[in-house]
Amino acid sequence: MYKTGILIMSDQGSKGKREDLSGQEIKKVLGKEYHFEFYEIIPDEKEIIISKLVYLCDELELDLILTSGGTGFSSRDVTPEATLQVIEKITPGLSEAMRYYGMQNTPRAMLSRAAAGIRDGTLIINLPGSVKGVRESLEAIKSVLGHGLDIIKGSAGECGHR
Repeated sequence: MYKTGILIMSDQGSKGKREDLSGQEIKKVLGKEYHFEFYEIIPDEKEIIISKLVYLCDELELDLILTSGGTGFSSRDVTPEATLQVIEKITPGLSEAMRYYGMQNTPRAMLSRAAAGIRDGTLIINLPGSVKGVRESLEAIKSVLGHGLDIIKGSAGECGHR
């Protein structure tokens, strides 16, 4: 079981004016291997996002944080910038795979600025804000996600050895 947190970036959702469906989709797609220990909707504010990510990594010591929202071109979309300030190692292959997979269905997937990386023992992955984007992004990386988390936790060997 991987200790997992979901952080939704939504100005409207944080005010209770919009129902979050992305968080529900994350739980549905990932299933029982992941123990969801944290869920919150916060506004698209860079300093709030940074503070919450640091708390989830350093205090709750989650294995995985999945964010949803704030990865587009809008002036309010600051999730990747906040994530890049928090992580110590980038994991560009995850973001690249998610964009590539999404582009098989829509060229608009290339507009995602989602980032991914590691802070100490926590993997942080930005997902789009739409349910479809969440589903497709997780489908793209689900098969390798557990192995990557096991490597971070020190319970798996190198990727090139079987």
